[in-house]
Amino acid sequence: MSARSKARKRALDALYAAELTKREPAQVLAETLATVADRQNQEAIFDYAEALVSGYIANKSAIDAQLLALSDGWSLERMPALDRNLLRLGAWEIMHNPEVPNEVAISEAVALASEYSTDDSPKFINGVLARLAKATQAL
Repeated sequence: MSARSKARKRALDALYAAELTKREPAQVLAETLATVADRQNQEAIFDYAEALVSGYIANKSAIDAQLLALSDGWSLERMPALDRNLLRLGAWEIMHNPEVPNEVAISEAVALASEYSTDDSPKFINGVLARLAKATQAL
């Protein structure tokens, strides 16, 4: 698994845990780093995880508004928390990180959904992020 794939998983863990515990995602991420700092290659993983988390937080309103508009009548609150946070991270990469091709952002989010969420989640996440990528390219 690449460092960026691991970073996406760490960022997802931070957003999800922060939502459940009513804490700041950056704080959750920093606490996680402290527990694994002695492992190899953590700097690269956590650098990108921090970029994902802080990027989403800085653009939360715009990202959530886009997701709401593209999610076929699903409110963000109605979505499973894991899916909601996967969509947020994928949306940040599509909307604000030109270094990551849209197809990679979508594929990575779908892979995480396949591994950690419901059977219906990968298809839903793929559809929403694909519509977002198409809308972003049209601008």
